[in-house]
This record gives sequence, structure tokens and C-alpha cells, in this order.
Amino acid sequence: MGAARTPRDRWVEEGLRALAEGGPDAVRVEALAKRLGVTKGGFYGYFADRDALLDAMLDSWERESTDEVIDRVEREGGDPKTKIQRAGMLTFSSDRLLRIDLAVRDWARRDEAVAERLRRVDNRRMALLREMIGTFCSDPDEVEARGLIAFCVAMGHHFLAADHEGRTRVEVLTRAGDLILDRAHGR
Repeated sequence: MGAARTPRDRWVEEGLRALAEGGPDAVRVEALAKRLGVTKGGFYGYFADRDALLDAMLDSWERESTDEVIDRVEREGGDPKTKIQRAGMLTFSSDRLLRIDLAVRDWARRDEAVAERLRRVDNRRMALLREMIGTFCSDPDEVEARGLIAFCVAMGHHFLAADHEGRTRVEVLTRAGDLILDRAHGR
């Protein structure tokens, strides 16, 4: 009886972990095999080459960060404002998915094919924001602006090092959410 092969999904997941830690240059077959505790021979049973793995990793990231998030948001229900919050939490609060997202964004600066994929993902995210914000805001320009602000806050607050003059970051983010979602303060 032959040795069990390392499942394809484990190669993809380990590749995503390496991407999040060190960017696309850290995704090397030999290094992944070592991290998985296997030989690199099994890799070629699933992937023609490293580029095929990188494509599979991007497929996995895109599916997880859009399809799965949207499916879960719809399945768990709630009003549009709750759905927006849930989508943001699922996408940008998880240390794992956030780190992959940030690594893909950095990679996209140097690779047009990755940039096109990122654009597709961001467009799907913005479409969800437009749809949800459009349920309580009728001005299309304001819908677009609120969506952009929501997206920028969700992404950008991870990079901001500023203090908030006697307020915690969570308090300020909550208030920003109140403004974006047109909620009464503190609700």
C-alpha cells in the first residue's frame, strides 16, 4: 500500500499561509513541502508548476473572500446594516483572511493579472455595499461615497497608528460605522 498523498487543499492552504507571511516570493514548492513535512514530489500530482499553485491560491482566496462571505451573510440574514457589518467582520477582522487580502493587494501592485483579480474581488465587495446601502439611502452618489468610505475604513484602519484623543480605536470605528450606516449613535 502506497503512502497517502498530501491533499491538494493542504498545498493551497500552506501556500496562502506563506503568501500572508512573506508575499508571493515566499511561496516556493520546496519550502511548502518542508512545512508540510512531505517531499515535493507529491506537489506535481496536483500542479503542473508553481504558477498553477499560485492560480489555485488566488482561486481559493477569491472564493473564500467573496462567494463564501456573501453566502454566509445571506444565510445568517438580518437587515442590510447588519449584513454590511457581518461582511466586513468576516472579511477584514479574521487575522487569517485579512493577512492574505493585504498580501494579495501588495502583490497586485507588481502583477497585472493579480491586480485584475483584486479588482474583480473589490468590485463584488462594492456591489454588495451598494446593494445594502441603497436600501436606506436613495442618492446614488451618496451610496457610492458611503460604500467607498466603508471599504476604506475596513481596510485602512489596520494601517493607522494615530491616537484618538481619549477615545479607543473601537469607539471611533463604531462611530464611523454609525455615520456610514446612518444609525443613531450607539445603536
